[in-house]
Amino acid sequence: MAEWKRDLGSGLVVLVPLLVTLYAIAWLFSFIAGLPLVGVIEEPLVRVVVTLAVFAGALALVGTATRTAGGALASGWLDTAINRVPILRVVYNASQLAVETAVSGDAELKEPVKVTTWMGARMTAFKTGKRTDDGRMLLFMPTAPNVTTGYVIEVDPLDVEPTDETVEEAMTRLLSAGFGDRNRAPAEVAADD
Repeated sequence: MAEWKRDLGSGLVVLVPLLVTLYAIAWLFSFIAGLPLVGVIEEPLVRVVVTLAVFAGALALVGTATRTAGGALASGWLDTAINRVPILRVVYNASQLAVETAVSGDAELKEPVKVTTWMGARMTAFKTGKRTDDGRMLLFMPTAPNVTTGYVIEVDPLDVEPTDETVEEAMTRLLSAGFGDRNRAPAEVAADD
């Protein structure tokens, strides 16, 4: 029964953000295509090009606005409001992280590692590629399922355990609160217990 629930949870982790993203894109495209300026264009190809141009212009406008004090305040308010809605916050944060990772590349999250914290608990963290003056590694340890918050920790390199996970695998586990973890061989699970 537990394996069935895990499979269902893993499927939800993959499909829900994908379906929400596709729906949002379709809705946004239909909305822009229905604007009075765009809606009067009869030629389908021209209509698609104009719709994409309006979308690109809106992205540039919003991007410019968020770099102002008022835009940063509005963006912070929007993040706070969305993070109060239980299911929406997971989808929103996952989408936000995916876009940030795609736009910024892998410069922010270099590779996942394990760090043993209090009472022997192993936690997932990510290398930042930075070090302190005394040689400690700076790691980012995100919270789950809201991975946009977390802790920046300084750890002795000897206390950092490498993993065979990719950034995507570790982020999937964190965003799904553990339900999206990959299935491991029984020998791997026994070694962890």
